[in-house]
Amino acid sequence: MGKWPCVTVHNLQRKISVNVAELEKFTGNAVQNSLQLQRRKRTDLRKLSEIFIWLISDRRMALLHRKFLGQSGSTDVLTFQHGEIFISVDTARRHARAFGNSLIRELKLYIVHGLLHLHGFDDQTPTEARKMKTAQEKILRCALSC
Repeated sequence: MGKWPCVTVHNLQRKISVNVAELEKFTGNAVQNSLQLQRRKRTDLRKLSEIFIWLISDRRMALLHRKFLGQSGSTDVLTFQHGEIFISVDTARRHARAFGNSLIRELKLYIVHGLLHLHGFDDQTPTEARKMKTAQEKILRCALSC
């Protein structure tokens, strides 16, 4: 195993055009930046040799959401401890428009969110969510400019 996990982005949805190569490059940088945080903590992100980003439709996300979390409807991102991050491109496009972001920036935000979950961050309480949001912004800034 190398120093950082190998990253692969798979676009399984066909409705919305996405620059997969740009997302793979960004994710590699974001992984390195994420690993700079919580250096002493043993996390799934430190143990993984591979990370898979799956870009999917709302329909497919709703199926995963129900199967694994027992919740109906789609969500933006689901992260699994073995290094799989599922992202709904439909939801990302809706949220990008609502928040005045580009689609690619919204997808990058979801990737960082998933990576932080793998790195031991959570957003179940307001305090945890604040810490995670601060870490997300820091990694996004660095990964976009580094």
